[in-house]
Amino acid sequence: MNLRGKYIVVLMGGPGSERKVSLATGAGVAKALVSLGAEVTEVDVRGPDLDLPDQVDIAFLAIHGTFGEDGQLQQILENRGVAYTGDGIKESRLAFDKILSKQKFREYGVSTPESEVIRAGARPSMALPLVVKPPRDGSTVGIQIVREKAELAGALAAAAQHDRELLIEQFIAGRELTIGVLGDLALPILEIIPKSGFYDFNDKYPFLNPQGGGGAQHVCPAAISPALTSTIQELALRANRALGLQVYSRVDVMLSPADEPFVLELNTIPGMTETSLLPDAAAVAGISYPQLCARIIELSLAARPEKK
Repeated sequence: MNLRGKYIVVLMGGPGSERKVSLATGAGVAKALVSLGAEVTEVDVRGPDLDLPDQVDIAFLAIHGTFGEDGQLQQILENRGVAYTGDGIKESRLAFDKILSKQKFREYGVSTPESEVIRAGARPSMALPLVVKPPRDGSTVGIQIVREKAELAGALAAAAQHDRELLIEQFIAGRELTIGVLGDLALPILEIIPKSGFYDFNDKYPFLNPQGGGGAQHVCPAAISPALTSTIQELALRANRALGLQVYSRVDVMLSPADEPFVLELNTIPGMTETSLLPDAAAVAGISYPQLCARIIELSLAARPEKK
């Protein structure tokens, strides 16, 4: 897509827990769009009362997690008649809510770990090991893996700081995979090999805490047979269709020792920083970082042609 002469505002930051990551994503996106000839304004968003320049062609959403991916920002832009990247209000809300998205996965036959939902303060009935997740946050914020009975109370209390409702999920041991999706295209599968054994916030964004010892090895394409690769990519596409997504996402999958893939969740505004997974996978597919940004804009306008 030719972006020369287009006026694009990059919305970054946000009020949520992933603010610093979002600022890094926004800076990278802005630089890429400028390299393609677009006129770009970066806007550090602090809340719903955001100021936008006049006559913007499209807003590139670079706010991860709460406010950016949960439909709030999309609703504000729709009310103002501003075109934006990514999927719409309803789809964003659905994908952001791990409980609702799991229900859709099951309806559409998308394999996903067994789970239950409890109120904060209650105890789960599932057997250990299990994973405790706040259902409405991103970047593994608040997620706790519980292997021993003595760890359960602390994990529940920590996760309850983020939500009054908790998703309890069967723990799947195995290989951590992620699949970027651009429209109807599943990108090469990327395997994540974290240094600490669990791909947490520190592993995802080591540049935010250089002394924290975080980081992970990204292997792309993952060392998986062609037949299984095709199966996992189709599973990622089916997970997107289950949630009504048309633009782009990153699908997180666990591959069990028996080579059974399980979809964990989808990210509708995945990280685009220097260490992020989606740009890595796109590069292996021959799509440069600027081309990836342009493709996201093109797919977004095609999904909502009335907003062009």
